[in-house]
Amino acid sequence: MNLSDTQAALSRPTPWPAWNSLKKAMVAVTVLAVLAVTYVWTGINPVKLWERRENAWAYLFGRRLSQEELRDARRQAERMPLIVLTQEILQGIKEDARQRGVAEDPAAMYRRAQELAQERLESMSADRRETLVHEEFARIVDERRGGFFPPETGRGPLMSYTKALLETVAMAVWGSLLAIVWALPFSFLAARNSLEVLFPGDGALFRWARGSCQFVTRRLLDFCRGFNEFVMALVFVAVIGLGPFAGVMALAIHTFGILGKVFSEAIEAVEPGQVEAVAASGAGSLQVLSFAVLPQVMPLVVSYSLLRFESNVRSASILGFCGAGGIGFLMFDKLNGYQYREVATMMLLVIVSVTIIDYLCGALRRRFI
Repeated sequence: MNLSDTQAALSRPTPWPAWNSLKKAMVAVTVLAVLAVTYVWTGINPVKLWERRENAWAYLFGRRLSQEELRDARRQAERMPLIVLTQEILQGIKEDARQRGVAEDPAAMYRRAQELAQERLESMSADRRETLVHEEFARIVDERRGGFFPPETGRGPLMSYTKALLETVAMAVWGSLLAIVWALPFSFLAARNSLEVLFPGDGALFRWARGSCQFVTRRLLDFCRGFNEFVMALVFVAVIGLGPFAGVMALAIHTFGILGKVFSEAIEAVEPGQVEAVAASGAGSLQVLSFAVLPQVMPLVVSYSLLRFESNVRSASILGFCGAGGIGFLMFDKLNGYQYREVATMMLLVIVSVTIIDYLCGALRRRFI
């Protein structure tokens, strides 16, 4: 650099320091304003958590019933054995009338069932009647107390919930597998450098074809990624009906959009030197992708695929709320029946399964990455 160049460089105007400080201050004020507006908009109030702590305790562990509620539960329990016996006898009377082909008056059948139920109840021993009343009283009190804890630990419910949980995991397995199979080839069509390998050429037509292919593929991935799994499951339940297949398709399409974007960005970040070296050896387009691009992105493909599988297990447990199968279907049914302890059992099973899957996926990452 000669003397004239040095003088010219020194004569150039330097940025005004005050202007840079002003821009930083404006950015900071804008961020703070956005945070303040959204804080008020979302109604965040940490004090409310402390004020409503008793509600949280009652919701999780049940509330204390008043003496009036206990007396009402006792009266209801004392009436329940007669009601149950009446219904059982009424069903028998209806079945007998159906077999004899006789059309009897429903009111007369109900009165006769009540009389027979009263006679049977009076013929019971006092201990037997008290046992029935006590069992019904305990059930009513437990139902009115509510709460998620302690969870249900009966062998029958646990077996049923475990079977539904395995169905949930199966939905996540197939949803993730289909998404990976679809996302990997589409990711090459969404990455600029892989398209240059697949469709080489410097002409305007080649550039337009590569740009159009990348644009269409990325918009397809955006479309699939933009719909939540739950919304997608609602659509598939309406189209193909209830069952886990609807959940599999919902998970597969949403996960396809996510993995396709992640894989394409990984492909665009590969080291170009290896690609150029393999191409210079005379390899074809597919060979370049197979031996130069795919080995570089494979660790990320495995890592993100396992991560999405873990996420899909959690998502699949909710898809049953709209009829897409799995443990979520049972969870929704129990929530509607206010059987919160059964719901707590299923939630704990999901947490345990996610923990186990997380450990296994971590072991696979350490083994293959």
